[in-house]
Amino acid sequence: MTEAAANNSGAAQVAALDNLSVIDALRRGDEGAFARLVDQYHPSLRRVARLYIANRAIADEVVQDTWLGVIQGIWAFERRSSLKTWIFRILINRAKTRAAREGRSVPFPRFDAAVEAAEAAVAPHRFQPVDHPTEPGRWTHPPPDLGASPERWLLAQETRQHLQSAIAELPEHQRLVLILRDVEGCSTEEVCNALGIQETNTRVLLHRARAKVRAALEPYLKRV
Repeated sequence: MTEAAANNSGAAQVAALDNLSVIDALRRGDEGAFARLVDQYHPSLRRVARLYIANRAIADEVVQDTWLGVIQGIWAFERRSSLKTWIFRILINRAKTRAAREGRSVPFPRFDAAVEAAEAAVAPHRFQPVDHPTEPGRWTHPPPDLGASPERWLLAQETRQHLQSAIAELPEHQRLVLILRDVEGCSTEEVCNALGIQETNTRVLLHRARAKVRAALEPYLKRV
């Protein structure tokens, strides 16, 4: 086993133990454990809820309902996924239900050339096709290098505003995957489990989302 693999395995074991201790604490009615869990995930749940529901008050209701679902369902949690994934899945299911009631839903379509071409903000020829055997959706013609340390530009308020605007303009499916993966720090497996979509779909959505954000920032970053 390589050192990196050993580290990842060790981290997974620590996370699993943390999950078990939190689950046991919640089942004992430990209010402190529940409060810490809320502090950890509440802001993330609000951000994801807002992707489904534009009204802030209604989105907050969905988040509160999610926490109620966690309390009520913790004894039935079978630990087939991480606690984090389970909580996000509760939130997403409730948000979908509420969004449908409000006349707004976010279905995840199957990928096909017509859909991809219709929504593409970046020329489709710059990516591998979605049926590529090893790298679906990856760059074939990547954007030019924007400098050795592009991170320094992300510290500027103006650049952050451009970034936020670029993310807001993404198709809803891509925006949801991007935020779960890159903003909330969910793993690919967690995103797949939370959204109920296949890994290939997740990879394509994420690569397209990142590419569109990068393409939207290219003209601005070339000027600064």
